[in-house]
Amino acid sequence: MGQCTVGTGTLVGVEVVPVDAEVDVGAGLPTFAIVGLPDLAVQEARERVRSALRAAGFDVPNSRVVVNLAPGPVRKHGTGFDLAIAVGVLIATGQLPRAITDTCLVIGELSLDGSVRPVPGLLAYALAARDAGMVLMGPADPDSGRLAGLEYLPIAHLSQLRSRLERAVGSSRRHGSAEHSVDFSEVSGHEQAKRALLIAAAGGHNALMVGPPGSGKTMLARRLPSVLPPLNDRERLETALVHSVGGIEESEALAGVRPFRAPHHSASIAGLVGGGAPPRPGEASLAHNGVLFLDEMPEFGPAALQALRQPLEDGKVTLVRAEGRIRFPSRFALVGAANPCACGYRGDSARACTCTPGVAARYLARIGGPLMDRIDLVFDVSRIDPSLLLKASSGPTSAELSAAVIGARERADARGLGPTSLLRGVSLLMACHLDSLATTQLEAAARIKHLSGRGVTRLLRVSRTVADLDGEERVCTEHIAEALGFRSKEDC
Repeated sequence: MGQCTVGTGTLVGVEVVPVDAEVDVGAGLPTFAIVGLPDLAVQEARERVRSALRAAGFDVPNSRVVVNLAPGPVRKHGTGFDLAIAVGVLIATGQLPRAITDTCLVIGELSLDGSVRPVPGLLAYALAARDAGMVLMGPADPDSGRLAGLEYLPIAHLSQLRSRLERAVGSSRRHGSAEHSVDFSEVSGHEQAKRALLIAAAGGHNALMVGPPGSGKTMLARRLPSVLPPLNDRERLETALVHSVGGIEESEALAGVRPFRAPHHSASIAGLVGGGAPPRPGEASLAHNGVLFLDEMPEFGPAALQALRQPLEDGKVTLVRAEGRIRFPSRFALVGAANPCACGYRGDSARACTCTPGVAARYLARIGGPLMDRIDLVFDVSRIDPSLLLKASSGPTSAELSAAVIGARERADARGLGPTSLLRGVSLLMACHLDSLATTQLEAAARIKHLSGRGVTRLLRVSRTVADLDGEERVCTEHIAEALGFRSKEDC
């Protein structure tokens, strides 16, 4: 009988807070106590550990067992402490060598038969182990753990601890290429909408499509990720980390595929921006470095929509809880789709609208002015003539459009001022290089349309992206004119 300490951790947002599982096995009545602010799932580890040890052929101590999860003030949650507690009991009772505790960060859930199950956030634990210079001992899921510079020790069953423990050195993961099952070449017509989405992709702008049901808004939005450049190494890791914490398979993110999240309009505030107990990332964070598509945007709850204002502005979600602030990365391109009115057929050539002007105006007003103020491109998506649908599309492919997007982004990167969608103030004016004619045009448009300071900034950003797509160094009058064409519904 004795004591030992096993290194493990608990998730707070997308970061791992180190936790020491201190195990004491001593004389006394046969009890099993876990202290250190554990939640109910951690408390239930007592029964899982007992059964797993017995099933794996180890001796279960018939004495007093106390497990302290330190530091005490940090609330512990989840089932990932099971394996660390089991290892601690085995070391304290002399059934495993004590040297394991010096080299391993242990995480994993135990089944009653002794098998080790994955837990959410395994990639976050893997990175924490790498940063601490330790080996991650966890479930037999090497795809999540094999990153450059990380040593990973997969344990499929508790009985494997009986054999000699060896480090499994993880090699650099080979990133696959991003593949998409949809292509813009499949879309007939919609030339203005394609151009608008191309501008949105090139500059990382937020966009809103307005059109009747069946006009192709969702079809267009689902093809936007196919023209975006693949995730770079930093973005792969950031995106995969959020997906791992959210309990989503991260293999696509590690392969460079940008996320596309399309929550239902019944989503709650916690579902969109994160929350719960313990806090988990919402759709806005799961779309990090990708696209968040809100179909039937006016049907979302007003509070849920307005909760997106902070992540759109800051690129992160900050949740304030009693135990402190929790941050989730959340930089995404917002793409919304909306009907022009409650019945959906205002301005449609095929069906007459049954809404009064007041009803139609109130419908789009559900989106809210503050959120609309953060949307750069607003454009109509009209119903396509049936004759076009029966013809093979001859438009550009997603690969061709993607090449244009990459070229525009490279021009933006070459300026060294940051992404176009984030430029403001002096940096934005330096990037645009406005001549006197373009300045005069911009001032006139601002007065006629009563643009706010943020509205002028948005107009300049879109104009700069249009110029980048055209390969121009300066923003000219034609670029500003095209950007103005995507503001027809800004006051809706």
